[in-house]
Amino acid sequence: MAKYRHALPQRRGGIFLTDGGMETTLIFHEGVDLPHFAAFVLLDSAEGREKLKQYYSAYLEVARDHGTGFVLDSPTWRANPDWGAKLGYDASALKAINVRSIEFLKELRSGWDRPGAPCVISGAIGPRGDGYKAGNMDAVEAEAYHRAQIAAFVEGGADMVTAFTLASINEAIGIARAAKSLGIPAAISFTVETNGRLVKGETLREAIEAVDRETDGAPEYFLINCAHPTHFEDALKAGEAWTERIHGIRANASTKSHAELDESETLDAGDPADLGRRYVALRNAFPTMRILGGCCGTDHRHAAAICEACEPPRALSA
Repeated sequence: MAKYRHALPQRRGGIFLTDGGMETTLIFHEGVDLPHFAAFVLLDSAEGREKLKQYYSAYLEVARDHGTGFVLDSPTWRANPDWGAKLGYDASALKAINVRSIEFLKELRSGWDRPGAPCVISGAIGPRGDGYKAGNMDAVEAEAYHRAQIAAFVEGGADMVTAFTLASINEAIGIARAAKSLGIPAAISFTVETNGRLVKGETLREAIEAVDRETDGAPEYFLINCAHPTHFEDALKAGEAWTERIHGIRANASTKSHAELDESETLDAGDPADLGRRYVALRNAFPTMRILGGCCGTDHRHAAAICEACEPPRALSA
């Protein structure tokens, strides 16, 4: 079913690092006020852009030290119409900031990209609503809803787009179709509950196979994010074809449920070394998992622990 159409560097093997929990790091470690958990607003000020540059640079240094590639995801998880309206951004302002987010990353990349360890720029898409709820859009509505943001990433010159923290199969289908129609590679990242299933009860296998079936295998690959490995390890079965479509992990630091994290007023940073060991175990069982990073509660220390545990292999085949 999978029909890869783009020659992204991460398709050719080797480990590619990503960043971690951007919003949790900025809020809890840096004391930055992010209204509605929206990091894209920082692009509107010189001080905010410097904060973002410092944030990304900590991870890029880890990648440089360990000889890995890097996927630079834009700070635009909340830069869609619903969240934008809450923050005072109309359609024109949202387009402008999504385009500028890619231009910002291209400037940042110019100082880090190097032969054998490239930086890939990805426009980050978040769910229309709450990342822990499935929403009620059908695939047609989702395609229309997310198209404008994806088009802005294309205009800005992104290498690809990645949709994070998706709990809805229909929303994933819509995003994949919109990206395909605009000619840009797309990755789809689902989040799961502590039982390894999407919020409405679908398994990861059902979600991935449904998206591939309904889009003719349009996504370049899939990821899992915003869940701890203990939540989804048992949901993955080595040797089953659908797991070969999962090329990335961006796990939470904490083993807590989404509900518990929502209610917490403190940051649970978990155990970076243990997280690194769990990534090793997942990569040993599923060698296509080469895009490694973090989500809520993780920072550059977790990225370093993951890199130290997962030494880049000399050769990997998808």
